[in-house]
Amino acid sequence: MILLQSPSRYLLQILYNHVQNLEKGVELDCQWVEFDDIRYHIQGSVKNPNVLLLSVSLPIPPPETVLFGGLPLGALEAIKAAYGVVAQILDPPRDGFNLTLKLNLSKLPPDEEQKHALLTKIASVREVVMGAPLRAVLKQLVTRTVPSDLGKPIALVHRPNESFFLVPQADKVTVIFPMRFNDSIDTVLATSFLQEFVEARRTAGLNNAPPCLWSPSPPQELTEAFTEALSANAGFVSFVIFSRHVEGRKLDRTVWNLSTFHAYVNYHVKCSECFMHTRMRRQVESLIQALDRAKPDPEKAKKNSPSRSFKRMSLKDGNNSLGSRSWK
Repeated sequence: MILLQSPSRYLLQILYNHVQNLEKGVELDCQWVEFDDIRYHIQGSVKNPNVLLLSVSLPIPPPETVLFGGLPLGALEAIKAAYGVVAQILDPPRDGFNLTLKLNLSKLPPDEEQKHALLTKIASVREVVMGAPLRAVLKQLVTRTVPSDLGKPIALVHRPNESFFLVPQADKVTVIFPMRFNDSIDTVLATSFLQEFVEARRTAGLNNAPPCLWSPSPPQELTEAFTEALSANAGFVSFVIFSRHVEGRKLDRTVWNLSTFHAYVNYHVKCSECFMHTRMRRQVESLIQALDRAKPDPEKAKKNSPSRSFKRMSLKDGNNSLGSRSWK
């Protein structure tokens, strides 16, 4: 199975190429959209090539989520901690975007490895912003801090008009995903995939992985959630996160994997559907070839069949032939 990467590859390529060609002073204006409806816009001028404006548009939040200034809780603090003096938050952001960063490339570290690491972190702005509230809740497991909203579900946006839920407790955090798909075939494949996903967790090699559960109905932890947020045609998936899953560098990986879980499932469902279509096309092609081999060749049929000729007789010849037979 393939795990999605945290940095935006296109954004990282733009940043790296721009840093390598600062002396040329190339005009820069690029817009693109990535999965889960994350929209980017990066601009740079020839007059001041060391300054770039990076704008990010987040998915439309559902009613049950709470945003602060158009951003998730703790996003501003996470940006300042991740980028330091290299990035400045512009208030208000560009029209149509939730966040605009002013990047000062002249303040990048001179060391190449550190520079590349910081550019990779800038390309991971999606994880920094959208994963901020999830990271804050999971950090409480490491510090063993008892959350104030103990047992109450917290809704976090991860797709347009869709959210997943965190249920913090004293020694664990339960993460619940209502799985929704627009296509009926995708729903059937996703349901089967998620059930196998839960069964795979029970193998001996995955004992340290977070416990995983699937149910067709909402779990008990979501009794206080909005009714509109509990409509899921592919069931509900729950992960139980303990402190051992977020220790050290595991925290970043856990935050990213949970934030993009629906995209991960959707990607593999589409791959499975494409694989089955390919197999069916090959099967149809083999059947067509078998039918073509079974068709008789008209030229060979003419050569193998005995030649027969017919002579057309007149009425007089016919009477004579009948007369000769009667005298015998």
